Amino acid sequence: MGPTASGKTKLAVALAQNLGGEIVSLDSRQVYKGMTIGTGKDYAEYITNGKTIPVHLIDVAEPGTNFHLHHYLEHFVHVHQKIMASQQIPVLCGGTALYVQALLRGFEYTSVPVNEALRHQLQALSKEELLREFKKLPLTGYTEKADTSTAKRIIRAIEITTFLLKRPLAKLKLPVLKPLVFGIDLPRDLRRERIAQRLETRLQHGMIEEVQQLLQGGISEPQLIHYGLEYKFVVEYLQKKYSLEEMQQHLTIAIQQFAKRQMTWFRKLEREGLHIHWIDGTCTLPQQVEIALKVVSLHTHQ
Repeated sequence: MGPTASGKTKLAVALAQNLGGEIVSLDSRQVYKGMTIGTGKDYAEYITNGKTIPVHLIDVAEPGTNFHLHHYLEHFVHVHQKIMASQQIPVLCGGTALYVQALLRGFEYTSVPVNEALRHQLQALSKEELLREFKKLPLTGYTEKADTSTAKRIIRAIEITTFLLKRPLAKLKLPVLKPLVFGIDLPRDLRRERIAQRLETRLQHGMIEEVQQLLQGGISEPQLIHYGLEYKFVVEYLQKKYSLEEMQQHLTIAIQQFAKRQMTWFRKLEREGLHIHWIDGTCTLPQQVEIALKVVSLHTHQ
């Protein structure tokens, strides 16, 4: 794990090569075909010393379709079984907080859709009133796992419970993961610099043209905007809301803010008990690999 532009893929590929592993992407946007530059698939990074490291769960869905968490988990179960059967090591690399959380906690209720009418109805209630409403609902398998720490989260808990009472989720037998977790940590200034450089490179290599192709292929502007920052800002640039320079500036700042939120989320995971082995992102790739392999070796021999 690590914030955007921290070098996760390179480290994951190097570790997979050293350990006899295969990469499993934990990125909610890289699942879509044709969304390559904007999501940073960087296919060339999966080739090391002339050998291509297998990578799973990228390019598995058509752009414009809704690939929800439940779909991802179904794919993951199949891929994980396949990798384990071939006696390789799954090296998970990402990205998307929702996917990581679901896999680490076996928590699939996040795939329950939003109920706008119910939310509108509940918004006027205080946190205490919402909690009383939640406690009135019949118990489900979700009740004990619900996060009721804020009014917003209680509303979501009521929404999930209400959904489950009408139609239970198809049960998925998720593998119990006991992962060794690595995080790449970069100083903020270097992280910001890398984000700016990477965006510059993506724009030079056809990110705007990629968005135009997706639009010409029948994906609507609102759908593309839904796919995240790069697509949102490029669409708005094509709508003439920004000049090219303004779009690049606004998008750079937005990605930097996103990276900051990612770090906040990683720290939250740690507070909740997840042990993350942090690796200094200013080290060279060989140094990062050496640090990680030492930790792997210690755990292997325990």
